[in-house]
Amino acid sequence: MSMSIAEEMISRFGQVWFAPMTGVSDLPFRQCAASLGARYVATEMVASEALVSGRPDALRRAAMGEGQGAFVVQLVGFDARLMAAGAAHAAKAGAQIIDINFGCPAKSVTGIACGSALMRQPEQAEAIVRAAVEASDVPVTVKMRLGWDESSINSPELAARLEAAGARAITVHGRTRRQFYSGQANWRAVAAVKRAVRAPVIVNGDIVDAASARQALAQSGADAVMIGRGAIGRPWLASQLAAELSGASFVAPTGEALTDIARDHLARSIAFHGDRHGVLIFRKHLAAYIDVAGGGRELRARLCRMDSHQLIDRALEQLWREPERLAA
Repeated sequence: MSMSIAEEMISRFGQVWFAPMTGVSDLPFRQCAASLGARYVATEMVASEALVSGRPDALRRAAMGEGQGAFVVQLVGFDARLMAAGAAHAAKAGAQIIDINFGCPAKSVTGIACGSALMRQPEQAEAIVRAAVEASDVPVTVKMRLGWDESSINSPELAARLEAAGARAITVHGRTRRQFYSGQANWRAVAAVKRAVRAPVIVNGDIVDAASARQALAQSGADAVMIGRGAIGRPWLASQLAAELSGASFVAPTGEALTDIARDHLARSIAFHGDRHGVLIFRKHLAAYIDVAGGGRELRARLCRMDSHQLIDRALEQLWREPERLAA
């Protein structure tokens, strides 16, 4: 018996996916996550027009590299023609999935009618997906929110339209655009999307551990979960949740193992971004790694003020091997 689309996608990418996150899911993070077992880690959001024009920052966001698992490029834009060109460009560069962003709530994005603003223009959202599907030979997926606000929840209807246009999977963040990241994600509301489509549905929002993943899956009926901010400082989290959801045990890294992961991440960031920018980009991850290790606010502030990657590397080594020296 042949597998359904949902079964095929889950078989290929697993039940725990890492979200596209601006300033977080750069190539070094994706490589670290993949080395720790993550099978699906999307790029940062990339403007299609900038990608097609070859703008350096867009090319860096969509960078392909060895050892990153599935190469998933997330595109954002309004013009269907440019989105199609971006999808074709990404596919030619080796993307295995093109994800279309209909969920970003940032004013800089919605203010130019992109991201979650397109949930208020379903005809244009449908045209974008159809154009991207026709322009590339890889699966096109979408990420959206529940709606623009509580009075305009339209994710089920939009999901059905986008599936008809060729979308192969639908990720839904359980908040409206007006909520941004406030309040609690409404996983139960995602169940209406699951009922509206045959394509796999991935639930997103406030999923940080096995307990929240199980609850999100149970309430939404979704096929998989997508982890966003919970992955910062925990690039092993996809593997951990996948194991725990299947009933297996998982020992999260601590001590020397955690040190090695953080230092490897730093080294990759420096190699990819260069000395100065590599440190700046890594700081968000550094703060989270220290939190995971229980280092405390003072220690986090001290290390995040360092502007030398050599100093940071030595401090990370001391942090768990000689914590009393660093705490002094």
